[in-house]
Amino acid sequence: MNKTEFDLVVVGGGPGGYVAAIRAAQLGLQTAVVEANHLGGICLNWGCIPTKALLRASEINHLLHHLGEFGFAADNVRFDLQKVVKRSRQVAGQLSSGVGHLLKKNKVTVFDGFGALAGKDGSRRLLSVTKDGKPVATLSAKNLILATGARARVLPGLEPDGKLIWSYREAMVPTELPKRLLVIGSGAIGIEFASFYRNMGAEVTVVEVLDRILPVEDEEIGALAHKAFVKQGMTILTGAKIGPITKGADNVSLSVEAGGKTHALTVDRVISAVGIVGNVEKLGLEGTAVTVDRTHVKVDAKCFTGEPGVYAIGDLAGPPWLAHKASHEGVMCVEAIAGRHVHPIDPLNIPGCTYCRPQIASVGMTEARAKEAGHKVRVGRFPFIGNGKAIAMGEPEGLVKTVFDAETGELLGAHMIGAEVTEMIQGYVIARTSELTEAELKETVFPHPTISEAMHEAVLAAYDGALHI
Repeated sequence: MNKTEFDLVVVGGGPGGYVAAIRAAQLGLQTAVVEANHLGGICLNWGCIPTKALLRASEINHLLHHLGEFGFAADNVRFDLQKVVKRSRQVAGQLSSGVGHLLKKNKVTVFDGFGALAGKDGSRRLLSVTKDGKPVATLSAKNLILATGARARVLPGLEPDGKLIWSYREAMVPTELPKRLLVIGSGAIGIEFASFYRNMGAEVTVVEVLDRILPVEDEEIGALAHKAFVKQGMTILTGAKIGPITKGADNVSLSVEAGGKTHALTVDRVISAVGIVGNVEKLGLEGTAVTVDRTHVKVDAKCFTGEPGVYAIGDLAGPPWLAHKASHEGVMCVEAIAGRHVHPIDPLNIPGCTYCRPQIASVGMTEARAKEAGHKVRVGRFPFIGNGKAIAMGEPEGLVKTVFDAETGELLGAHMIGAEVTEMIQGYVIARTSELTEAELKETVFPHPTISEAMHEAVLAAYDGALHI
């Protein structure tokens, strides 16, 4: 077992870890990454990227069944589920190998194994690397970044069994399409799977214990999403209480209390999407100053844990559990370690995106949160039905909503539902990061014809100046 010295060792090769390692190498630090499974982490291999490939396929399936709206006709429209899944896995594989190439290009050493803190050697940190329980190496570094991510939360009675009750992994590689599917949890992960399977033809029921779906989104946007999903044929039960689950040979039966009624359900498969927990186990944190709170490592604004030389980023460090947050934290953390001046991340400037149909995107405060924070607000709304490009695309259902501080003109939040809004939200993110007010946004020229014009109109609408409604 060899001992190898580095300036920085990153534990975890996901979107936070590998980006941090690349940036560290660019800044001249001798850097290593320790990854136990796949470079690119859950996001690239089993999350963000392959799910988007699946969702793209489901959008095509939906479009093929609505060709008549565009003047086309096709007979015997069908799909090969195994090819759909295979393409998704190929996309993930291509990008995972690309991460390996990037690390090699930047001269980052990669260790295949599980990393755990193993004490100190003077002012340097020691990290043991094991694979299948066997020692691989002991690394020594001035600094360590923990980027081990998170995993799906498992509730008693809803433990994934690989057949009837699925986690996200089984849901991404189905061997056949379930005719009836139950999704428990209506956050981004649950809703994206619900959207995929519904658009592929499954009967989908979504159960949420809270009183509305997509609870982190603006309530108005969530209500519009609820309406759209029901129109697509989904059954949505909110304020729900789930009874005991009975497994059959090839189905699951359960009762759900919601809306003052008891619903008896029998479905082919269940997807559990009820949150995530941080991967804090077996990291060697015992006896250190690292604090774990509800499975997440507590950090300061620069991702420092309180234990000298040890940092934590990404999902491990708590919400929002987003890949782009992890990557940005990784760069910020490394630059702080390298002695550069950094700006701590404002969580309200981190956009959230849900890639269902219709798409949902947001940044900043919801209208309710802004009011709770004591702001007097001006709210602007612009529907897609007033946007020429949206109508031409056959996507007239959608809304852009802006929330401004009535006194200062600060853009407090922006919330969107409709086609391509996950691509458009960045405009409002830049506005918030740059601390622009309604004055600059009103003076900004938006190209025509684009759906992004709805963003401009939603700003104008907050100040009684919308032109096309």
